[in-house]
Amino acid sequence: QVQLVESGGGLVQAGGSLRLSCAASGRTFSRYIMGWFRQAPGKEREFVAVINWSGDSTYYADSVKGRFTIARDNRKNTGYLQMNSLKPEDTAVYYCALDDPPRLPNGAPQWRPLSYMSRTYDYWGQGTQVTVSS
Repeated sequence: QVQLVESGGGLVQAGGSLRLSCAASGRTFSRYIMGWFRQAPGKEREFVAVINWSGDSTYYADSVKGRFTIARDNRKNTGYLQMNSLKPEDTAVYYCALDDPPRLPNGAPQWRPLSYMSRTYDYWGQGTQVTVSS
């Protein structure tokens, strides 16, 4: 099992920046693929960004590409989402999530593409509110 705690949310004006953190505990953070999702009031949860185990492969939703950056520090068991040029439509509760792929007999993770689907992810944080005012 692993526990996730997000932080860094808050109220910011349009055009501003925030940096979200996702602290993991319980198991080795580097074994997981990490994603960020968000959910606005009255809307379904949507994919934001994902990063692979080592941090050298990322994928973004079109709506945030060029403005948001996902990163991770496996030594600190922490993931990040740097959000720049924020817009009112970015207002949502932001969640980090971990994907734990099946293991090969030698214990290595089975490769699979980075996923934008929430059902792929095994562990979720409680979320942090981001509000962008116009």
